[in-house]
Amino acid sequence: MTVTSAYTLNDGAELPSIGFGTYPLRGESGVAAMVGAIENGYRLLDSAVNYENEVEVGEAVRASGLDRSELLVTTKIPGRFHAKDLAVRSVEDSLRRMAFDVLDLVLIHWPNPSRGLYVEAWEALVECRERGLVRSIGVSNFTEEHLGRIIDATGVTPAVNQVEIHPRFPQEELVTVHERLGIVTESWSPLGKGSVDLDAEPIAGPTQRHGVSAGQVVLRWHLQRGLLPLPKSESPERQRENLDLFGFELSDDEMAAITAMGVDRGRRFDGDPNTHEEM
Repeated sequence: MTVTSAYTLNDGAELPSIGFGTYPLRGESGVAAMVGAIENGYRLLDSAVNYENEVEVGEAVRASGLDRSELLVTTKIPGRFHAKDLAVRSVEDSLRRMAFDVLDLVLIHWPNPSRGLYVEAWEALVECRERGLVRSIGVSNFTEEHLGRIIDATGVTPAVNQVEIHPRFPQEELVTVHERLGIVTESWSPLGKGSVDLDAEPIAGPTQRHGVSAGQVVLRWHLQRGLLPLPKSESPERQRENLDLFGFELSDDEMAAITAMGVDRGRRFDGDPNTHEEM
């Protein structure tokens, strides 16, 4: 299996093959953790309006000492801003809070289908990209049906869909849909945050055979599937470990065994995009 250090999006932009999740990092300690992540090699920071840490993300980027062009920042539009004019305002507000001239990637956080406004939010993101406020646009927690609606309405395919993926919930069918549509899959909660048994043989076996941690095995599983995981850790040692994924390779059997850990109701919480509402 070939693992790349970067993914080329359908709009020509590139994202690193692993990013840094920033929820729930806030305040001075949050800024310090993000600066540490940047110093340890992360170049993609994933935030959202509802994480309430966009100000800290902007501060961390400036405190890192790196040129703005060397770092990529994602944020997400919350459900309460799905109406088209509000979605545009949400992007403008994020730029103001982060004190940036342009955002690298903006996603619709959840489709909230009962409100029926996510197509408007997508139209707003297309407009924001045309205005130069955003370089790349995508979605989060969208199903195949949701993706089809926004693509049919605008003719624009999201560059990214960020969804829950971990060994207990591998999302094989949706990943196949993304591959067909040319959408990069980002994995939130890539280690399962306590819901995945890291001592189970499919993970513990490769851990012993390759001399790496259980977290490294799981993150390598994401990479070999062509996914972009977004682990979060405040520990400098764990931050470095989570990036150290290119010195070993899982076999086909090891990959299959980890994927087979998936169960039908494997979500960490009741986060079904068809019913979950997040404003």
